[in-house]
Amino acid sequence: MGLTLTEKILSAHLVEGEMVKGTEIGIKIDQTLTQDATGTMAYLEFEAMGVPRVKTERSVAYIDHNTLQSGFENADDHRFIGSVAKKHGIYFSRPGNGICHQVHLERFGIPGKTLIGSDSHTPTGGGIGMIAIGAGGMDVAVAMGGGTYYITCPKVVKVNLTGKLQPWVAAKDVILEVLKRMSVKGGVGKVIEYCGEGVKTLSVPERATITNMGAELGATTSIFPSDEVTKGFLKAQGREGVYVPLSADADAVYDEEININLSELVPLAACPHSPDNVKTAEDLSGMKIDQVCIGSCTNSSLLDMLKVAHILKGKTVHPDVSLSIAPGSKQVLNMLAQNGALSDMIDAGARILESACGPCIGMGQSPNSKGISLRTFNRNFEGRSGTKDGQIYLVSPETAAASALAGVFTDPRTLGEMPEFKLPERFTINDNMIAAPVPAEEMDSVEVLRGPNIKPFPVSEPLEETIDAKVSLKVGDNITTDHIMPAGAKILPLRSNIPKISEYCFAVCDEKFHDRALEMGKSVIIGGSNYGQGSSREHAALAPLYLGVKAVITKSFARIHMANLINAGIVPMTFANEADYDRIDQTDEIVIEHIGEQIKNDNGKIVCEDRTKGFKFECVTDFSQRQKDMLYAGGLLNYTKQNA
Repeated sequence: MGLTLTEKILSAHLVEGEMVKGTEIGIKIDQTLTQDATGTMAYLEFEAMGVPRVKTERSVAYIDHNTLQSGFENADDHRFIGSVAKKHGIYFSRPGNGICHQVHLERFGIPGKTLIGSDSHTPTGGGIGMIAIGAGGMDVAVAMGGGTYYITCPKVVKVNLTGKLQPWVAAKDVILEVLKRMSVKGGVGKVIEYCGEGVKTLSVPERATITNMGAELGATTSIFPSDEVTKGFLKAQGREGVYVPLSADADAVYDEEININLSELVPLAACPHSPDNVKTAEDLSGMKIDQVCIGSCTNSSLLDMLKVAHILKGKTVHPDVSLSIAPGSKQVLNMLAQNGALSDMIDAGARILESACGPCIGMGQSPNSKGISLRTFNRNFEGRSGTKDGQIYLVSPETAAASALAGVFTDPRTLGEMPEFKLPERFTINDNMIAAPVPAEEMDSVEVLRGPNIKPFPVSEPLEETIDAKVSLKVGDNITTDHIMPAGAKILPLRSNIPKISEYCFAVCDEKFHDRALEMGKSVIIGGSNYGQGSSREHAALAPLYLGVKAVITKSFARIHMANLINAGIVPMTFANEADYDRIDQTDEIVIEHIGEQIKNDNGKIVCEDRTKGFKFECVTDFSQRQKDMLYAGGLLNYTKQNA
């Protein structure tokens, strides 16, 4: 029986466990990446481990999220990250060099390698044939120190692509079709592997768009084979030496299979407020719009930008529409300037933003009240844009540009004949905004620069024998990490200051949560299904930790957030009977006696009691022995120190 591509790469990197689906495995990590919204905390954690130099093949620190320097905080964090990188063997992509996933694909990604990043859209690297996984900052810190990264051995879903995309239908429409079929929780515990004759019709940037938004499926990661198209991209980047051909065996066995005929796809859009709420662009045609934002790690490649420039050339953005464009990297921006495409965008009335995440992370460009904004981004969660009642639609660059000109939602197939867009045989290569670390023998001469906003990592205590705490918050289904720990220009600068950022914890759901949790001293949170979907931000676990949250009980968890809770020493559990969720109210007293002993039992059952209502209920867990040990220790940092 043959192997899938996923199984081949994971097996080659297997350090602990066996390739048995549903069991925990440990894999060796070749590369890591961080960005500045999560990086400061990750490097504080790395320093706390006492490892002098990173032990990966390549680790890169990017500045792309908190680029708006409206106060000293972001600039101080950038300086701190740059100095830590210089000292400890990490490459530093300076502000302005581009979005981490776009730059990593261009300059560092290698087929067949493993990559984890403290950003949920790290699976972008799957477009080049990597096993690239989003993780919490602490997991990345451990990997940089040479530690093993643990995941549940995934099921593998085959997405068989046939045919070829029709004119003005885009890679974004492919992943929106997958989301429509699988939903935002359909990929949990799975890797999405793209196969079939249709694969060779897609460029590497198009493949990366598809794997990028695999994060919205809840998938562990997504991956394409490494083939002649991959080789051509790497050659154009001057990196053909790292190319290796990789594909699944012809007789590989998959757990699920989805068939998509690319020739039958049409332009699609994800409607408010979920990436899987998908309709056709044709169905939405004629709807008045207020704003268009083009960019993000999903759709900011040179190929995307050339298509947008072509659509805008010689025309003017509709007077009722604000259009902003953010090229994904300095390389892309520079090439647009050289070939005249940037001028076409500016002439049309586009507002050119720096090569960074920008509005995708809520860093500026919030739409007007109740504004309809078309974005080429990956998430449209309520309030994420910075406007609470903003109506955000996720679309392809082609749909976005056509709509910006018309002032209404427009199916790009109305644009007429589409020219052929080709990537260059050679990209403009200039890595002068990537600073290399000093040699190991010089590291003692480097001073790590810390600003006053950088506070110590919050202390986590070993697991208590009994948890007796009130419910500080009860929330519904599909609570995202944006609900738990919002982003945006106001809050992002506080990422290295857990006491301060915790003031905004759950503010989207309940503005009184912070004060109530502090007053309770310790508490429990009750949640619905798919709790913690979205970003990998570990602050969504660290802020509750600081506020005294001891356990989170839900109907189900998103993968990364559940791992982050365990890393923080907070016990995640799911209801054995979902009907018990309805019986518990906010402020009820929850008692979990002998929780340590209950966790040690192999049956995965934990008995809890609602003392207020006078009933007992069962929760289930699926902890590995390592996770149990981490919870006993009070989290991954304590566990790592104990086992160093």
